[in-house]
Amino acid sequence: MLDTHQLVSLDHAALDVTAFRAVRDALFSHQPDLVINASAFNDVDGAESRVDEAYAVNVKGPRNLALATAELGIQLVHVSTDYVFDGAMKRPYNEFDPTNPLSVYGASKLAGEEVVRSLNLQHYIVRTAWLFSEYGSNFLLSMYRKASQQKLNVESDRYGSPTYVPHLAAGIARLIESGMYGTYHLAGGGKASRWNLVHELFERLKRSTLVVPVSHTLFHAIAPRPAYSVLASAQSFHIELPPWREGVAEFAHRLSLLKLARSGMRIV
Repeated sequence: MLDTHQLVSLDHAALDVTAFRAVRDALFSHQPDLVINASAFNDVDGAESRVDEAYAVNVKGPRNLALATAELGIQLVHVSTDYVFDGAMKRPYNEFDPTNPLSVYGASKLAGEEVVRSLNLQHYIVRTAWLFSEYGSNFLLSMYRKASQQKLNVESDRYGSPTYVPHLAAGIARLIESGMYGTYHLAGGGKASRWNLVHELFERLKRSTLVVPVSHTLFHAIAPRPAYSVLASAQSFHIELPPWREGVAEFAHRLSLLKLARSGMRIV
């Protein structure tokens, strides 16, 4: 598992993945056995007008990492997205299904996959979806912070595979241990709309906020998104992440613990 290894975490301030010399120097300095690329320009709507920035981070960055890791004989894990699909299939997508991104974000992430495949044969490309955790910035955490409102409108007509970040990390750890390079789907089991996701969280937290199911057209997003991007795996070598509801349950539990800690109560 990942927690049995020494991890070195480099954020954007410590390493600009769009600068090849910086990437190469960092790898020479740290001498890792494996690199996990979790960097991304993930502002889906913003990418439509900031195309150069999206491609710099989502394509040039992976290219630099792939070139440098290949030169040094280092394995590379590259995290990608369900948005490489167009959602027209109407059934869960597996790794062999044709891609057809609808947005600049999706197209740039697909191009990032392609440069990794072509430049470093020792690669694991991991497609995941709808990530949430109690840290950082993500949709479900944002909804939790709005739970004091009496009513929230949440889209109910697009479906994906909500994925709890610790579950994804555990799945990646198992994949790395397999030594089986390739492209994989690792996402929460089952399917859900964003309304299902928020409703499940508020039920578990016993919040009285009214969560109203509405069409995605109510929000007037700039970038098109797939209506159905549920991920399934045809070649995960028995690596399956827990169902998305289990992720929400753990997420809710962690939020409760953090709330208690911030209030100064002792947790035993």
